[in-house]
Amino acid sequence: MGGKCPHRRVKKRRYSHKTARLEKFVTAFDDSVYEQLNKSASLTKPLPLDEDLPGLGQFYCLHCARYFSNQTVRDHHFKTKRHKKRVKQMMGPAPHNQIDADLAAGMGMPDNGPKLMSM
Repeated sequence: MGGKCPHRRVKKRRYSHKTARLEKFVTAFDDSVYEQLNKSASLTKPLPLDEDLPGLGQFYCLHCARYFSNQTVRDHHFKTKRHKKRVKQMMGPAPHNQIDADLAAGMGMPDNGPKLMSM
């Protein structure tokens, strides 16, 4: 009798709490968010009502691509370290896109530099 409890092995196979929590807030990719920020029309138009989104889709953070249930929660989000880090990331250089990935994989035209003069 005795020995280890059989459910201990099963517990280790489960996802950690941190992983499950991060999957709850899946955000859009950086290049799509960067394109939305560069469009001035998306900043001026009011958001359409959507019953499936929190707060009927009215409280949205452009940088983080997240919806919030009310304005106080969104304003609290604006003060967080995660949001400030995201704003700084989006204000920097443009994120990589599919063209950059194709060039890095060798699928685009190679850039061999300027041609040398032959004598």
